Amino acid sequence: QVQLVESGGGLVQAGGSLRLSCAASGRTFSRNAMAWFRQAPGKEREFVAAISWSGGNTLYVDSVKGRFTISREDAKNTVALQMNSLKPEDTAVYFCAASQVGFVLKGMQYDYWGQGTQVTVSS
Repeated sequence: QVQLVESGGGLVQAGGSLRLSCAASGRTFSRNAMAWFRQAPGKEREFVAAISWSGGNTLYVDSVKGRFTISREDAKNTVALQMNSLKPEDTAVYFCAASQVGFVLKGMQYDYWGQGTQVTVSS
């Protein structure tokens, strides 16, 4: 059974940092693109960042560019999201996702999803 489990969420003050981690089990995702999405209360789920199978290509939503960094450690079958200079508008449930393909494109489909971890940024 394939599982993606997020961790690292919590409550942080504006300007602070958090590091989210996503651990995969049930299969290896070393040849798959991985991504982070988020969903704020009352809003649709939003793409945040993605990384290709090699780690050589990344995509970010404009609102997090320069503040968030996605990375992967295939030896541990994990993907991380380092979030710096957090803002109250970053408050959301953050989800890890994996694709069936290795490349990253805007709007592409992701087929495996975690349950999410809550990130709350206070002003």
